[in-house]
Amino acid sequence: MLTERVEFAAERDAEIFAAIPAAPAVFLLRGEDAQAEPYVSKTANLRRRLQRLLGPVEERTKKLNLRDRVRSIEYAPTGSDFESGFLLYKVLRETFPKTYGNRMRFRFAPLIKLHLENQFPRASITTRVGRLKGHNLYYGPFQSRTAAEKFMNDSLDFFKIRRCVDDLHPDPQFPGCIYSEMKMCLAPCFKGCTDDEYSAEVNRVQAYFDSGGESLSREFSAQRDAASASLAFEDAAAIHVRLEKLKPILGQFPEIVRRLDRLSALIIQPSHLPDSVTFFRIDSGAIFGPVAFCIQPAEHMKSQSMESRVLAVLDSFPPAKACPALETMEHLAILRRWYYRGRRTGEIFLEDDKGVLPMRRIVRGIARVLRGERPEEDLLEQAKVREGIMEFPTETKEAEQEGKSQ
Repeated sequence: MLTERVEFAAERDAEIFAAIPAAPAVFLLRGEDAQAEPYVSKTANLRRRLQRLLGPVEERTKKLNLRDRVRSIEYAPTGSDFESGFLLYKVLRETFPKTYGNRMRFRFAPLIKLHLENQFPRASITTRVGRLKGHNLYYGPFQSRTAAEKFMNDSLDFFKIRRCVDDLHPDPQFPGCIYSEMKMCLAPCFKGCTDDEYSAEVNRVQAYFDSGGESLSREFSAQRDAASASLAFEDAAAIHVRLEKLKPILGQFPEIVRRLDRLSALIIQPSHLPDSVTFFRIDSGAIFGPVAFCIQPAEHMKSQSMESRVLAVLDSFPPAKACPALETMEHLAILRRWYYRGRRTGEIFLEDDKGVLPMRRIVRGIARVLRGERPEEDLLEQAKVREGIMEFPTETKEAEQEGKSQ
């Protein structure tokens, strides 16, 4: 993980500092005592950080100084904050297997959980992941628990599965709840439906989450067209109202939210190497990488297209292994932290329903990341602003007004 190692001696500090790059990196400092706890961190400027930690002790200062304790420096240059964060996570996980979670300060990603192992399945919000190969299904990551709850509750208004959390023991004498009285639940609690009817409704809910809402949109559209064809215009109008009500709910659905066992993508990040970018592979929510991709092909590869070279690099990733549930949660926390950042560096490209990556978009994304341009999502947003489909963000408006006043 940490590719460079330098022996530190206080009498040669100027020579050592000069040889260390003034660039982003993850580093580890060790002392003579093998049992002593090492110092691990990331920085935007490794040389400056080491000069502060290992330079001559200043008088009357409380700054941390390890000059007399450190005997070796291990580090790895990085090209982006995402790469630094993920590499720091791997180093801490190996160095401090019992306390790395507290050091990383993880905030696990909210997910929608479909409890299919229950006799009467239901949906809930969780941050804990069970076995991805089990019967229960997980959808995420969402930006916040509030966003996940709003999307789930607004979506379930179109279905009739139960909202209660208790294990049900159907009894015809049970009075039911407000959802059954409002005809918003099939009421399995008092045998208001057969098991097959409830199972069919659960399958509709699963298809809805699997398709990002498209299954229900297609269902409503087909019902509306059928009603119009049979001249039942009032029914068609009512279905159209439901379809219009569904659209803003689907607008809440972030592109990255997928069923976890189908969450596969490619993340492209800047690289510390010249004329290169860095690839990270997402498979079932777990992060693999980094792998460097050089823009300029080698002599024997000049006849290959950029797309074929990208595919060759993706094939060079080691085979994805099933990660433990806790490791998957940690990777999702890192992915969520980066993806929902206001101005993130790098781009992400998700696989489609057939498991295929958008290679043409990826090639254009590589060029943008190499040149340091804004991501594809920002460019689409700018186009919508120019066409009058959406308004400028607040900070853009303020900047524009300041420019006019000047």
